Amino acid sequence: MQSFTRALRSATPRVRVNSQQQQVRALATAVESKPESLKTFSIYRWNPDKPAEKPYMQTYKIDMNKCGPMVLDAILKIKNELDPTLTFRRSCREGICGSCAMNIDGVNTLACLKRIEKDTKDIKIYPLPHMYVIKDLVPDMTQFYKQYKSIQPYLQAPIPADGREHLQSKEDRLKLDGMYEDQYLGPAVLMQAYRWVADSRDTQKAKRLEMLANPFSLYRCHTIFNCSKTCPKGLNPAKAIAALKQEMASA
Repeated sequence: MQSFTRALRSATPRVRVNSQQQQVRALATAVESKPESLKTFSIYRWNPDKPAEKPYMQTYKIDMNKCGPMVLDAILKIKNELDPTLTFRRSCREGICGSCAMNIDGVNTLACLKRIEKDTKDIKIYPLPHMYVIKDLVPDMTQFYKQYKSIQPYLQAPIPADGREHLQSKEDRLKLDGMYEDQYLGPAVLMQAYRWVADSRDTQKAKRLEMLANPFSLYRCHTIFNCSKTCPKGLNPAKAIAALKQEMASA
């Protein structure tokens, strides 16, 4: 009786595995039987190792029945199955890190959050337009980090004489919620700049605003709100930039 029970227990997982395998095969067969749903992707290419070769657009066709719903899925499919030389950045695949930022059909956005439209139009993909390109869709982040460093993103305040911490009211603390995360500083850096300008503990507000008092650092924002629309964390850089401009006007 015991040997029969052991045999029954050992057989049960196999039945489940076989059932799962049959479901996978059935799904694969259904996908294969569908007519092709081809989508064309036109992607910017440039190789610094070939300086005599100018940048160009290369087209790829993908069967959408065999691809995920996001633009990053398509780019990965191209990289893995069609052209291993295609170069781009990606990491989290869930709209957190921002590594896959690129210009898709004229809009700066994240490839992992941009859905592939169900139409016959080609999708055009470029690197971010305001940055130097290292290769293909990879932007050079050197200037961004230089700009980020320039706003001195750390608390600047003398140590209180009594040695205690800098106290904040609840109202002042609430102003900081949602702010953690060429010469125009850009929305990410400006949002961080406002995060410190708005901090009631910081004693260098006037100095911080003075650093922005030029025609480029702040005022080259065109107020199109694309930064707030595509922010992967749902933050509002455009609102922070507007608040900075108000601070500058009243300084």
